[in-house]
Amino acid sequence: MILPTEYCQRREQLMSKLGNGTAIFHSAPVAVMHNDVEYNFRQDSDFFYLTGFNEPQAVAVLAPHHQEHRFILFVQPKDAEKEVWTGYLTGVEAAKKKFGADEVYPIAELDEKLPQYLEKADQIYYHLGREHAFNKTILKHWQRMMAGYPKRGTGPMAMASTNPILHAMRQVKSPAELELMRKAVDISVEAHNYAREFTQPGRYEYEVQAELEKIFRMQAALGPAYPSIVASGVNSCVLHYVENNRQMQDNELLLIDAGCSYGYYNADITRTFPVGTKFTPEQKILYEIVLKAQLAAIAQVKPGNPYNQFHDVAVRVLVEGLMDLGLLAGDIEEIIKEEKYKPFYMHRTGHWLGLDVHDCGSYKQGEDVWQSLQPGHVVTVEPGLYIGPEIKPVEGQPEIPEKWRGIGIRIEDDVLVTESGHEVLTAEVPKSIEEMEG
Repeated sequence: MILPTEYCQRREQLMSKLGNGTAIFHSAPVAVMHNDVEYNFRQDSDFFYLTGFNEPQAVAVLAPHHQEHRFILFVQPKDAEKEVWTGYLTGVEAAKKKFGADEVYPIAELDEKLPQYLEKADQIYYHLGREHAFNKTILKHWQRMMAGYPKRGTGPMAMASTNPILHAMRQVKSPAELELMRKAVDISVEAHNYAREFTQPGRYEYEVQAELEKIFRMQAALGPAYPSIVASGVNSCVLHYVENNRQMQDNELLLIDAGCSYGYYNADITRTFPVGTKFTPEQKILYEIVLKAQLAAIAQVKPGNPYNQFHDVAVRVLVEGLMDLGLLAGDIEEIIKEEKYKPFYMHRTGHWLGLDVHDCGSYKQGEDVWQSLQPGHVVTVEPGLYIGPEIKPVEGQPEIPEKWRGIGIRIEDDVLVTESGHEVLTAEVPKSIEEMEG
């Protein structure tokens, strides 16, 4: 678990970079599923990272220049009638003690109290996100501060996003964060390994999904980190297939892309294996190409390497394999530069992983410079090949024989960058041909 001291350290680290600015963070909204039925609440990741506070209708303010209050919360007050319907609220008094705020106010007092934390700031740090109503609230206060600047001589004359500062912090995982990610991985590993044993011809994709997600919840995970993909046969060629309603057949592959969320931290694993006992010759050939690409890519995950390097290595291995099969033809450098492989491989080889499945943080520093990997980064490495039944090659490339069509393969692991190289967190899910057929 993340201790209160770590949340405090995160806030202090962020405030040390704000200068004389004030940072404002808004909680996630309550999302409506349909009519008046709500989804389970999931806190905004930035808000949670800085506070650990898991309720809607809340605002966090960091004002390092304020003489008395540097960390301020606005929260819902206790309300016995409301709590009967939607659960217990922390309330103003308890929030101050539990979450270490210097001051806590009822959320209804935001307009009244916020100006005192802005009037001595020279900049507002706030990310203009999707909360349009709250965006208007912040812009209103900023405009008022600017209007009063000539009389006061102080106040924020500029606004900047918190994302470049905060998201760089979030990219580097602490030991406590990695402990939660390892737990999410351990649960997801157990689920994947059982799902492979459970899979057999005649069963439905949703049966496999049910077994996966049962293990998630039985092991105290919050649930799936994202909609579970259980894709058999031609469905494996659909990247974000989520219907999961097809009956699985012998001589097909099953692609499972699933992971759980534990303590808000996520795992993300993909394996592809035969529904029956063995790969067909074509499936086996393509699987070996993808596995070779993944192993080569993982070898490039180490401190100092640019983020794009493991993707570039994976692409080259995939292209070489497709050329050997006669599915691509020509000069390999031209094929790669002009992305003529895209009908077979249309996504990148990974993404950041953490509080969000596609976690925050920049991939590039400027137009041409990629972010360098550093210890504490966690990435997914997930090359694939997808030869859909209706696939059309790039002009000038070979026609695709029927025997290859309908095969989709992806292999994904979660990889931690360490001081000396990397650690494959998800290594306990088998992926060799022998283990997939075992």
